[in-house]
Amino acid sequence: MSEESLYQTIVRPILTERSTILRDSRNQYFFEVRPRADKREIKKAVEELFKVEVEGVRTMIMPGKYRRQGRFGDWRSDWKKAIVTVKAGQKIDFGEKAV
Repeated sequence: MSEESLYQTIVRPILTERSTILRDSRNQYFFEVRPRADKREIKKAVEELFKVEVEGVRTMIMPGKYRRQGRFGDWRSDWKKAIVTVKAGQKIDFGEKAV
C-alpha cells in the first residue's frame, strides 16, 4: 500500500473531550476515515503511519446533519468514524500541546 493511499484512508484524527478521555483510559483513538475503507485497510494505515500495533478497529457511519445559513438550509454529507484500539504501552502522538 503506497503512502499516498494510506493518507487517503485516514482523513483526520478526531480530537474531542470524549476522545481524549478514551485515549487516556482505554488507549483508543478516533479518526475520520474514507467512507469506503474497511477495517483491514484502516488497521494497516494506522500501523504503517503511526508505527504502532493495533488490537482492534470499530467503525460507524455518522449521519449528516441539517445546517442552516441564514434562511437557507441543507444537509451535510454522511461520514465514517473509526475507533482504533492500540496495544497497551503504545501511543499515537498528534503533536497537541498541553495548556
